[in-house]
Amino acid sequence: EVQLQASGGGLVQAGGSLRLACAASGFDFDDYAIGWFRQAPGKEREEVSCMNFRAGRTSYADSVKGRFTISSDNAKTTVYLQMNSLKPEDTAFYYCAGRIVYYSGRLCSRDMDYWGKGTQVTVSS
Repeated sequence: EVQLQASGGGLVQAGGSLRLACAASGFDFDDYAIGWFRQAPGKEREEVSCMNFRAGRTSYADSVKGRFTISSDNAKTTVYLQMNSLKPEDTAFYYCAGRIVYYSGRLCSRDMDYWGKGTQVTVSS
């Protein structure tokens, strides 16, 4: 059974940092793209960052480029999102999600195959 669980959210002041973790189990990371998404109240869910493990590709939303970094542990059981220089507009509920990609090289999309429970990130001004 595929399971994804995000953690690490919290309240931080603008300019601060947080590291989110997505604990994943039940699948081979190399067959998947794992991504972080967020949704703020009254707004649509947006893709923040994505990683295709087999292809070694990553992607970032323009709004977070240079501030956020996606990575994984060596055992490929956890995907991290390091968030630096946080802004109030980063406040949202953050989810991790997985998409079966096998050898396609594809990254994330709106239609991910598995969604995990999220974690709240609140950035105060």
